[in-house]
Amino acid sequence: MPALRQRSLPLLFASAAVATALLLAADDAYAPEADHDLVASCVPEETFVDVPRDPAQAVLAQYLSRRFYVAGEATERMVGAAYRAAREVGLDPLLVLAVISVESSFNPIAESVMGAKGLMQIIPRFHPAKVSAAGGEEALWDPERNIELGAWILKEYVHRAGTLEAGLQFYNGAFADTSAQYAHKVLAERARLMEAMRAGRTTVAMRGG
Repeated sequence: MPALRQRSLPLLFASAAVATALLLAADDAYAPEADHDLVASCVPEETFVDVPRDPAQAVLAQYLSRRFYVAGEATERMVGAAYRAAREVGLDPLLVLAVISVESSFNPIAESVMGAKGLMQIIPRFHPAKVSAAGGEEALWDPERNIELGAWILKEYVHRAGTLEAGLQFYNGAFADTSAQYAHKVLAERARLMEAMRAGRTTVAMRGG
């Protein structure tokens, strides 16, 4: 009797396997066809969107990310915001990026003892109307709004002072400094960024990218 039971077990497992396979086949046969359009609509749209990147901005973002130890994606957003803000007010985007480098080293939550806030170190009490229009002091912690407001202030100072150098000194609150140390520091940083951008483009060209 035990021997008979042992021989019958494989037969039982085999029968169960066949039955399961037949059931699965029947399910496949009667299952509704997949709606491929519906399936595609469930995939995030950005999967299908290839957003073009400005090569110059990409090179600068990579350089600044490595230099100031900032996450690559965050740096790309800040560089993009600087380019947009600069175009809006008619400034060189490299100048705006140079000011950010000197003022905050790309730290969006930087705050000085004088109360200067954010990437471009804006002091709210000196620009109450502009800060209010931007959304209040809390808006200064938003990188894009800070850059927009800082570029607007810088453009106004350059226009009011008459020269780029004087405008930069005005921005720093050092208009009386005849040596223009701040302006020279920013312009030297701009030159450094320009060189980094050229070197990056050369590297990309050599790689055929």
